[in-house]
Amino acid sequence: MILRPARPEDAPAMAALLNQIIRIGGTTAHQREKPAAQVRGDYIDGPGTLCCHVAEDQGDLIGFQALGRNAALPEDWGDIGTFVRPGLQARGTGAALFQATLAAARAAGLRAINATIRADNVPGLAYYARLGFVDYAHDPDWALGDGTVTGRISRRFDL
Repeated sequence: MILRPARPEDAPAMAALLNQIIRIGGTTAHQREKPAAQVRGDYIDGPGTLCCHVAEDQGDLIGFQALGRNAALPEDWGDIGTFVRPGLQARGTGAALFQATLAAARAAGLRAINATIRADNVPGLAYYARLGFVDYAHDPDWALGDGTVTGRISRRFDL
């Protein structure tokens, strides 16, 4: 596995991976597929992006993790999102990506990293717990666009 910073030309592969996860459902709060241009702006080089790393295996993009600004959070916090190809989770890709993100967060002078996870996303909750994130907020009434209430849990990692 190779980790490296995301580049603009990664946007189509990142969008394909993210959209596959969205179509499957259940592990992301994103409900609408994103075109490559939006993925680029949201995760690679948009104004709120702090860093984004991709994981490749034999030239194929198998995951990415982005850290960005979120106006709802304190200025010295980053907001993290992690996406790993279905079927390849829990094999170390996310943990490896987090090490790269952690180094970038420290270099940026952040105080904490936020992860807001659907309360029904058991694998996502387990992933962030393994990394050392701790709960600090709950929104039990958060609902998907179709009205399905899933709730959300916000976890933080102090730097």
